[in-house]
Amino acid sequence: MATPFTGPNADRTRRWLPLATLVILMVVVGVMQPTFLYPATLLQLASDTAVLFILAAGVTFVIMLGGIDLSLQSMASLASVVVALTVAQLGYGSFVLAIGIGAVAGLLSGLAHVKLKVPSFITTLAISGVLFSTALVISGERSITLGEADRNYQAWITGSFFGIPGVIIIGFVVFVLASVLQSRTPFGRYIAAIGAGEPAAYASGVRVSRYKVYAFILSSTLAALAGVVLAGRLASGSPTLAAEMLLPSIAAVVVGGTAITGGVGSIWQTLVGSLIISVVRIGMTFLGVNIFAQNIVFGTVLIVAVAITIDRSKIPIVK
Repeated sequence: MATPFTGPNADRTRRWLPLATLVILMVVVGVMQPTFLYPATLLQLASDTAVLFILAAGVTFVIMLGGIDLSLQSMASLASVVVALTVAQLGYGSFVLAIGIGAVAGLLSGLAHVKLKVPSFITTLAISGVLFSTALVISGERSITLGEADRNYQAWITGSFFGIPGVIIIGFVVFVLASVLQSRTPFGRYIAAIGAGEPAAYASGVRVSRYKVYAFILSSTLAALAGVVLAGRLASGSPTLAAEMLLPSIAAVVVGGTAITGGVGSIWQTLVGSLIISVVRIGMTFLGVNIFAQNIVFGTVLIVAVAITIDRSKIPIVK
């Protein structure tokens, strides 16, 4: 018997369920805590969601391939350390350096995956260990606080423009660029085609390996950007600065409706998923749920979301 997730209307249900969930959650939290719906609170919600969304936007492309990137939190943390260590000497160049390191890490992950035929979760898990250890070594296993002079370079992150926090503007720019890349370019179409059916894409002349590498570069680069933004917001760099962001970022992608098996998804859905995760986190905070226990909820949400969005016809295919 057909269900809303297996019948002829399954695609429509999956597409609009996340948005409906977001609206319901906002109403519920608003009833529990009316101040949640105040403009100032919603602006803070958007600011808090921006970093999560930047992380999730990058990994969306890898998940649409049917792969995974487990190096996100380590890359973001390393980027924050690089900024904290070099901003005094390099100024704005420290941001370029950190993001460049992210691109190189993504390139290595992608090449190891496509050239050595290593599953993406193993490749990125190994790269994650390398990045984390590098952050520990160069930071001296400590958190590095930015000096007052160094924080002047962070104004594009911590400042406001026409009353809108800079971090929201950064997130919006990422959203626009990633959306155009995903929906208006051959890269986005090929990523979806590879995820939907890699053998068919290869037979159609798509350079599968090349686009896979591009996706991993994009994912790691945006993770580094998220680390740069985190360093600015928290005025510090640390090997564990983004330690709790891997599960929420992947959950945001899948909760938004991107299938973990690939081929289905979009950046706007990832934005909705990121907002859902943020609203759930705020709701749990209002209920007094311990911040370390919140990952229990995120883990449960991730399992349910995968169960809803997964294409079971692709389960035998290992990516």
